[in-house]
Amino acid sequence: PHVIGKGGKMSFSSRFHMAFDTAFHRIVMKYKTGVFFMFKHKWLAGVLLVIAGAGLFILMKTTKTGLVPQEDMGTIFVDVRTSPGTNLEQTKVVMDEIDRRIKDIPQVRIFSKVTGNGMISGQGASNGMFIIRLKPWDERTGDEDEINAVINEIYKRTDDISSAQIMAFAQPMIPGYGVSSGFEIYVQDQKGGTIEDLLKYTRQMIDALNARPEIARATTSFDTKFPQYLVEVDAARCKRNGVSPSEVLNVLSGYIGGNYASNMNRFSKLYRVMVQASPEFRLDTEALNNMFVRNSDGEMSPVSQYLTLTRVYGAETLSRFNLFPAISVNGTPAAGYSSGQAIQAVREVAEETLPEGYGFEFGGMSREEASSGSTTTLVFVICVVFIYLILCALYESLFIPIAVILSVPFGLAGSFLFAKMFGLENNIYLQTGLIMLIGLLAKTAILLTEYASERRRHGMTITQAAISAAQVRLRPILMTSLTMIFGMLPMMFSSGVGANGNISIGVGTVGGMLIGTIALLFIVPVLFIVFQTLQERLMPERKLPKIEENK
Repeated sequence: PHVIGKGGKMSFSSRFHMAFDTAFHRIVMKYKTGVFFMFKHKWLAGVLLVIAGAGLFILMKTTKTGLVPQEDMGTIFVDVRTSPGTNLEQTKVVMDEIDRRIKDIPQVRIFSKVTGNGMISGQGASNGMFIIRLKPWDERTGDEDEINAVINEIYKRTDDISSAQIMAFAQPMIPGYGVSSGFEIYVQDQKGGTIEDLLKYTRQMIDALNARPEIARATTSFDTKFPQYLVEVDAARCKRNGVSPSEVLNVLSGYIGGNYASNMNRFSKLYRVMVQASPEFRLDTEALNNMFVRNSDGEMSPVSQYLTLTRVYGAETLSRFNLFPAISVNGTPAAGYSSGQAIQAVREVAEETLPEGYGFEFGGMSREEASSGSTTTLVFVICVVFIYLILCALYESLFIPIAVILSVPFGLAGSFLFAKMFGLENNIYLQTGLIMLIGLLAKTAILLTEYASERRRHGMTITQAAISAAQVRLRPILMTSLTMIFGMLPMMFSSGVGANGNISIGVGTVGGMLIGTIALLFIVPVLFIVFQTLQERLMPERKLPKIEENK
């Protein structure tokens, strides 16, 4: 109660409360008018349900998909690959040239370079990499300071370096799922062909991928043009001289490749003892004359007399994926496209370019995303089924819970609509918000149906019960929904570290709550009337048997 003070004047608090109650009462009356309109045009509720269901289906199909949004982690990796056969000294010249070009990028705080080992291409004299750490996020507030803008700047400054393939990419969001933030695929030879044929079809696929608008860059570090020596052992000569062919290869491996011999404790530390010839004694084929193997008589003979060396070209490394010979291909989606769209582009290109007997598999984070796409819909279906069963137990009815569940598609459609408007993708963060949204909208619908069911049990007609529930429950529904919406606004407009994940949750939840709440306030009372009528016609109230008391 608002008490009038001395002089017949009310306090500011009392006047505010009375003004608020008066304004809210007008809103309630207008809301009742809208509910009455829906009662008279029940077919409109059915039309809106169909529109919401169709809109949800279309939006789910057309919204970009992804596993997790790419965040600015503050770290950029640059993988460098020079021509096959390039020695370490020549690779270092290219690395120094890249160093000179990127060191004055204003967003770069510090970086390190490694020659002889690449982030994607692995160990090799023709490989190298840069690990670039950007300045703190509070010093990078403009659009030109964003990590993708810095990556584009690196490409811009190094595109004219023709002696190397350069690939810059951000740190992956999930550690352990690959080394890059883009996609990773393995082209497989499933029929047992030659490695040259596998490389030919892989390059055809890469060219087709680079022609797609969804793909920014696709490349592979695999090549068969590395200069090598084919080493053949003359087994007959080895046997005549009392030497085992395996011993010849062991000697060659020890002198040139190095063998692990033993451990040594020194200054409380454990050191591994490796046996290997000094570099100056293994520079050319003439060095084989100074590498000896012991025969069965205990005499030493040079290994060169048992070996035939042939100059050939081949792959530096050979790998398998799921037991098949495979070539790894790495790439990044183009600006404005999601990883899900890039994965779909890969599937389409593989269907067009790979002949029979060749296939592909996703690797790293792309594999997880490709395999999880089909399970998302199943999880939501299971959620809806469990909600229905729980509500059936709550209401002891098979029909009333349907009124609650049919209010959810409006909110889900609103969530995807806002995601589409903001250019977001359907990822784990958005789906987490959808699960929360389903619970909130179902709870809001329960506020109406539960109160209406209670009024019906007290003797009101179905329409009177629905009107009473709509009028009484408007205030708590608005309180719950507006609290949630205002609480999520900071996430919806967040910036800085982790902003993309926060925006995905915030936009989806705010859009779903806003549209879903407005829709269910007018739809649920109509649905209650329809399904309560069906309930009473098809499943009349059960009468419990009387139990006689023992006297």
